[in-house]
Amino acid sequence: MQTVFSASDFFDARSERMVFDVRSPGEYAQGHIPGAISFPLFSDEERAVVGTAYKQESRELALELGLEFVGPKMAGFVRQAKKLAPDRRIAVHCWRGGQRSGSMAWLLRQADFDVVTLEGGYKAYRQWVLEAFEKNIFRLFVLGGGTGSGKTKVLWALQDQGEQIIDLERIANHKGSAFGFIGEMPQPTVEQFENNFHDALYQLDPSRQIWVENESRSIGRVSVPAGFWQQMKNAPLFNIEIPEPVRIQNLVDDYVGSDRADLETAFLKIDKKLGGQHLKAALQALQEEDFPTAAAIALRYYDKTYQHGLETSSSPDIRHLTFDHGDPAQIATILVGRI
Repeated sequence: MQTVFSASDFFDARSERMVFDVRSPGEYAQGHIPGAISFPLFSDEERAVVGTAYKQESRELALELGLEFVGPKMAGFVRQAKKLAPDRRIAVHCWRGGQRSGSMAWLLRQADFDVVTLEGGYKAYRQWVLEAFEKNIFRLFVLGGGTGSGKTKVLWALQDQGEQIIDLERIANHKGSAFGFIGEMPQPTVEQFENNFHDALYQLDPSRQIWVENESRSIGRVSVPAGFWQQMKNAPLFNIEIPEPVRIQNLVDDYVGSDRADLETAFLKIDKKLGGQHLKAALQALQEEDFPTAAAIALRYYDKTYQHGLETSSSPDIRHLTFDHGDPAQIATILVGRI
């Protein structure tokens, strides 16, 4: 039976095996395969000691130190593995597919687990992920519209109607603008964003179209991979326009209830482009809890920015759709009909 899997086979094995990432907790936190469980052979401190011994002394000394660290933990590893994977089907990986994953696989096989390992380790998986963004061709449709147009709601309405979507803002834990961090969980690392993004794409049918919201390449502190970003820029762009009062209400619905200090911080981020007078008016509106006025002031800045983006867009096919309402389901229906 095959016991060493390629990155793609190992990734697919997640559906039928528990994936154990035996790298250190710090390595796992930086980035990991979606769904993998941190099952570290060494703590961060132990890994540092072993690594230093390997580089400065010898492989033999590093091995001896590693055995000293791991020996007392072996029974605990087996007990923990039984709890996490009662069917005893496990996939194990480390950084390069070497000593750490090999040692854990050996131990668990001795305890009658069915274990496979990742050829080339997490490093090979990362290469596979990054190549997917550069080499794979996706049939993209980009959904655009000014701030407050409810694009994300339309995106999910498209999914409700059977379309495939990628919600970059949800994957990034950020709405993309200066206000994008408000109400969101902490953003993933750039590495983890790429892993999660790849995972979401991998679950879709590449032969069918995929809708994605029009975004800047940077979404908070993470960035859309260059290959996918280029395809977004060259894809058909559906630009929706809805009445300004509806847009203002959308923004109020999205942000009222947020910490007012966060809203003030966001306005301060765009103070130079907004202008001192408008900034003062916006902050005053927030103090008075006049959120519609604050939202309208924000739109003055974002509409100019978005219009500039439209005028400089490299999309060969921009389709403008104007609505007298903001109903996401109805807008989604019209979009599907315009493909």
